[in-house]
Amino acid sequence: MAIDDVSALPLSQLMSLKGRRAVVTGGGGGIGLAAVRRLAEAGASVLIGDLNGDAVKREADKIAKELGATVIGQSLDVTSEQSIIAFADAAVSQLGGLDIWVNNAGIFPHSSITDMTVESWERVQNVNLRGTFLGAREAVARMRKGSTKKGVIINVASTAGHRGRHHLAHYSASKHGVIGLTRSLALELGQDGIRILAIAPGITSTPGLEQRGLSEDTKRRAAAMPLGRVGVPDDVARVILFCALDMSSLMTGTTLFVDSGATA
Repeated sequence: MAIDDVSALPLSQLMSLKGRRAVVTGGGGGIGLAAVRRLAEAGASVLIGDLNGDAVKREADKIAKELGATVIGQSLDVTSEQSIIAFADAAVSQLGGLDIWVNNAGIFPHSSITDMTVESWERVQNVNLRGTFLGAREAVARMRKGSTKKGVIINVASTAGHRGRHHLAHYSASKHGVIGLTRSLALELGQDGIRILAIAPGITSTPGLEQRGLSEDTKRRAAAMPLGRVGVPDDVARVILFCALDMSSLMTGTTLFVDSGATA
């Protein structure tokens, strides 16, 4: 089945998600929460999943009230197959279907390879890669059953998925896996009209990074980037929004870099 040619649509329609149903994992803060806000602003109904169920419900209520949109928060553990299945079912029952799934949940603990435990390695793979696989699998199953003709799965990877990172071997390996998964699923699902895209943020000033503090080395690297600064969550959220819109309707299997030019 060929993807629709949307060339005749007006820009107002290409830039709208009105009537579409979206899911964002790890949406309680940072990039995920910024993406929720942009998707809802564009007209989508959104279900947010996060380990901190109470906090994500408060954030969902706040955005819903501010934008007059349908935004629902729910507890989610992306390492649990049953939790993701229940979450995907909730998206269908509470939103009425599923059109957009954003696999955003991720962790990035620092460790040298000699200090890295098997438990730490497996935890990173389970959250970052296994969670993305499970989310994509359950999204596809429901998109195929539903009435959507424009299914989109957006995987938040990293520039570390294209190169190594000091003291982040487990993280870099998991994000390489996310990009490989994105490419493979694009080949498998194009005939269903389901697009798969990955986003590769560079250094982004999220709460997790701010808690660690920006090192002097990071500050120097930021100043040397072509665009001169690190990213903020909304920089990445706007690209996630672009991927969800019909503006990107002939794109699948590729990775969009949001890195201030660092990988150039």
